[in-house]
Amino acid sequence: MQTSQPALILCLQLDPASFARLDALRQAHFPPERNHLSAHLTLFHALPGAMLEEISANLATLAAGTPPMALRFAGLRGLGGGVAFTVESPALVALRGLLASAWHAVLGAQDKQGFRPHVTVQNKVTTPQAQALMAELQDGFMPWEGQGEGLALWHYRGGPWEPAASFRFSGSGKSADR
Repeated sequence: MQTSQPALILCLQLDPASFARLDALRQAHFPPERNHLSAHLTLFHALPGAMLEEISANLATLAAGTPPMALRFAGLRGLGGGVAFTVESPALVALRGLLASAWHAVLGAQDKQGFRPHVTVQNKVTTPQAQALMAELQDGFMPWEGQGEGLALWHYRGGPWEPAASFRFSGSGKSADR
């Protein structure tokens, strides 16, 4: 009997300073018993694991022609039971849209929904806890500039994610416009 391949998750790789800042917040505010991951910006939640080779080839080609892209960590968004940082980047939205069009036939419902880039730093807490963190983070919040430096593909096996492949943006030219 053949077992199905685990789903694949595709994330944007963040510049080291933005990653460190967001991951420190995630480590401080995500319930430890539920926090099995570092900070991440998910592009697709469940790509078919059986297509690993094809997806990897697509991503390698795409990354080779894509320059690092400008990101703006623009604000905060409440998640009900958590808090996320919103990310603005027309280049990221365009890249995700291109991939969604190419993979439309194999996308699940969650990945066919609209894309609102964000990095979650707290989730699975009570509404009052989330509201308190939101108020704390909003006090004196200043947007900052960051960069998307590549793509990371992960195996999802029900718990912590396992690395499958990574693809650095290596296209020539300046950073893609925000």
